[in-house]
Amino acid sequence: MPAKSQAQQKAAGAALAAKRGDMPKSKLKGASKSMEESMSEKELDKMASTKRKGKAEHKSTKH
Repeated sequence: MPAKSQAQQKAAGAALAAKRGDMPKSKLKGASKSMEESMSEKELDKMASTKRKGKAEHKSTKH
Protein backbone atom coordinates (compact mmCIF):
# COMPACT_ATOMS: atom_id res chain seq x y z
CA MET A 1 0.00 0.00 0.00
CA PRO A 2 1.44 3.41 -0.88
CA ALA A 3 1.96 6.08 1.77
CA LYS A 4 -0.83 8.65 2.11
CA SER A 5 1.41 11.42 3.49
CA GLN A 6 5.06 12.41 3.76
CA ALA A 7 5.01 11.71 7.51
CA GLN A 8 3.73 8.18 6.90
CA GLN A 9 6.44 7.63 4.28
CA LYS A 10 9.18 8.84 6.65
CA ALA A 11 7.89 6.55 9.42
CA ALA A 12 7.89 3.60 7.03
CA GLY A 13 11.46 4.42 5.99
CA ALA A 14 12.64 4.47 9.59
CA ALA A 15 10.85 1.19 10.33
CA LEU A 16 12.38 -0.39 7.24
CA ALA A 17 15.89 0.72 8.27
CA ALA A 18 15.39 -0.85 11.70
CA LYS A 19 13.98 -4.06 10.24
CA ARG A 20 17.01 -4.36 7.94
CA GLY A 21 19.40 -3.68 10.84
CA ASP A 22 20.64 -0.33 9.51
CA MET A 23 19.56 1.42 12.71
CA PRO A 24 18.75 0.14 16.20
CA LYS A 25 15.11 -0.69 16.94
CA SER A 26 15.44 1.23 20.21
CA LYS A 27 15.57 4.50 18.21
CA LEU A 28 12.04 3.97 16.84
CA LYS A 29 9.08 5.85 18.33
CA GLY A 30 5.36 6.10 17.67
CA ALA A 31 4.13 5.04 14.24
CA SER A 32 7.48 3.77 13.01
CA LYS A 33 7.76 1.44 16.02
CA SER A 34 4.34 -0.09 15.44
CA MET A 35 4.97 -0.32 11.68
CA GLU A 36 8.23 -2.22 12.27
CA GLU A 37 6.44 -4.71 14.50
CA SER A 38 3.34 -5.24 12.37
CA MET A 39 4.45 -4.94 8.73
CA SER A 40 6.71 -7.08 6.56
CA GLU A 41 9.88 -5.76 4.95
CA LYS A 42 8.17 -5.91 1.56
CA GLU A 43 5.20 -3.83 2.77
CA LEU A 44 7.48 -1.26 4.39
CA ASP A 45 9.61 -1.03 1.25
CA LYS A 46 6.54 -0.36 -0.88
CA MET A 47 5.27 2.34 1.50
CA ALA A 48 8.67 3.99 1.94
CA SER A 49 9.33 4.13 -1.81
CA THR A 50 6.15 6.11 -2.58
CA LYS A 51 6.80 9.35 -4.47
CA ARG A 52 6.50 12.44 -2.24
CA LYS A 53 5.37 14.89 -4.90
CA GLY A 54 1.79 15.97 -4.26
CA LYS A 55 1.60 14.36 -0.81
CA ALA A 56 0.55 16.38 2.21
CA GLU A 57 3.02 16.57 5.09
CA HIS A 58 0.42 14.95 7.37
CA LYS A 59 -2.77 13.15 6.48
CA SER A 60 -5.78 15.32 7.32
CA THR A 61 -8.39 13.88 9.63
CA LYS A 62 -12.07 14.02 8.72
CA HIS A 63 -14.55 14.90 11.43
